[in-house]
Amino acid sequence: MISLKGIGVSPGIAIGKAVVQNHASAPDPTPIRASSVNREVNRFNRAVARTREEFEMLREKTMREIGGEYGEIFATHLAFLKDRLLIDGTRAAIRNELMKSEAALARSLERIAALFRKTPDALMEGRHRDIVDVVDRIMAHLAPARSAGSLPRGSILVAPDLSPSQTAHLDARRVRGFATDIGSSTSHSAILARALQIPAVVGLGQITRVVQTGQTLILDGREGTVIVDPSPAVLARYRRARGRLAESSRQMVALRRKPAETIDGKRIRVDANIELPGELPAVQKYGGDGIGLYRTEFLYLNRRDLPSEEEQVAAYRLVVEQMAGRPVTIRTLDIGGDKFASALEMPAEINPFLGSRAIRFCLQRTDVFMTQLRAILRASAYGNLRMMLPMVSTLDEILETKSLLRAAMDELGRKGCPFAKKISVGAMIETPAAALTASRLAAEVDFLSIGTNDLIQYTMAVDRINEKIAHLYQPCHPAVLSLIHAAIEGGHARGIPVGMCGEMASVPEYACLMVGMDIDELSMAPLAIPGVKRVIRRISAVKAQEIAQHAASLHTHEEVVAYLKEALKEELA
Repeated sequence: MISLKGIGVSPGIAIGKAVVQNHASAPDPTPIRASSVNREVNRFNRAVARTREEFEMLREKTMREIGGEYGEIFATHLAFLKDRLLIDGTRAAIRNELMKSEAALARSLERIAALFRKTPDALMEGRHRDIVDVVDRIMAHLAPARSAGSLPRGSILVAPDLSPSQTAHLDARRVRGFATDIGSSTSHSAILARALQIPAVVGLGQITRVVQTGQTLILDGREGTVIVDPSPAVLARYRRARGRLAESSRQMVALRRKPAETIDGKRIRVDANIELPGELPAVQKYGGDGIGLYRTEFLYLNRRDLPSEEEQVAAYRLVVEQMAGRPVTIRTLDIGGDKFASALEMPAEINPFLGSRAIRFCLQRTDVFMTQLRAILRASAYGNLRMMLPMVSTLDEILETKSLLRAAMDELGRKGCPFAKKISVGAMIETPAAALTASRLAAEVDFLSIGTNDLIQYTMAVDRINEKIAHLYQPCHPAVLSLIHAAIEGGHARGIPVGMCGEMASVPEYACLMVGMDIDELSMAPLAIPGVKRVIRRISAVKAQEIAQHAASLHTHEEVVAYLKEALKEELA
């Protein structure tokens, strides 16, 4: 029996037989005949077309089943399938140098990688991983091989690494968990594993060399442990623990119709984050009280034109009507950073995450923004709709937006278009500046929503998908918790509710911490709602406050996380 320690990135216990997948072999360098060029180009074109179809289906499936934010991981992949250096460069190598598709594609990838290496920043590193994923999928369609989706039932996949597409393709009916040599808790694959509820441990070093296909493994995704060839006693102990977790999951499903209310009566509204109307069945299934974040970027991405006002009204109205009076919070366009729309002709920036994105972009392109504002106002006539502004840094951004909103109301009024005369406007707290001036911002809005993904990144100066520094992405760092506290206090000082819509809200122990810090609303991927409701219903507001007070006295992220797990042992059991 061997016990290996890595990073637990997706909780749960998996017991099964190992299936080890190593890196693919190098492509065959043998040239083709000149008479075979057209046939080879067609073979490559078919593989690209199948890959595009695959990523489009994967994006839609991921959005529909686990949430819009997860499906958007694949937007960049689709963009790379139109990349001239990658696609046209490969075709040129086939035609001009008589290279096989696999060899030509591998060389195109290496040339692009060389360009990325000249710009060694976190964004380019993430782009490189995405394009490798795209190339891997094209290679798979050029030479169809056994995929993770066809693994035997009861498998635990062991691999050097898993790309986002490989993770999203995993069939939970067959694959009980996965373990990799490298990886981090903030990678796209880890995020997808949590959303899919597949136990996973990454960063195990050399597990692909230690484990052989067919060996029995126990994988503990919470503790970050993999046990190879466990003894009968250890196997029995983990089977009992797995049974307790399964029973707990069944209990959580029954919570979807019950409120997230502490045992002493404090109620928290638990909403869902969505991107597509197709995600609404999941909101109903898992018991969302409303929509706390309706992303609108999907209307702008992967197209050559801009969405019309009518198209936007239809998309917003559908969600508002189906929610039947429950609140729907639409986030205005959050473009830029790692999301780009070709129709907007956005210029390249040295540091796009600190550049013209979100509300900054909208206030620069008021033609685009006004179209969306009119659409949101028109959709407000059909139900309970709120709007919130992303990436707010200054009070002026709110005041300017409110001025544009009044202008949009005047325009619709002259046309006789119905809309709600009073629409709630909120600001997202995603920058330290916004958190520290929350009270001033709160004087001009109706609610605040803390976007922890960006708030943590900007506070810690860290890209959470950069594995080299992912350890610095620390949700419970004292600085982050202080800013969250400042945002909540600032909103409440002005008498308005404060919510949270980042990934932090979906972690049960962090949700309890937020209850103790007096948060009013939590919004997350639909699949996470039952787990958060369950833990809130098992704790008292008094205990949560005591936990929050003690956590504020600790000095490191690690200390806070360890304390939360210990203090909430009964609630999380």
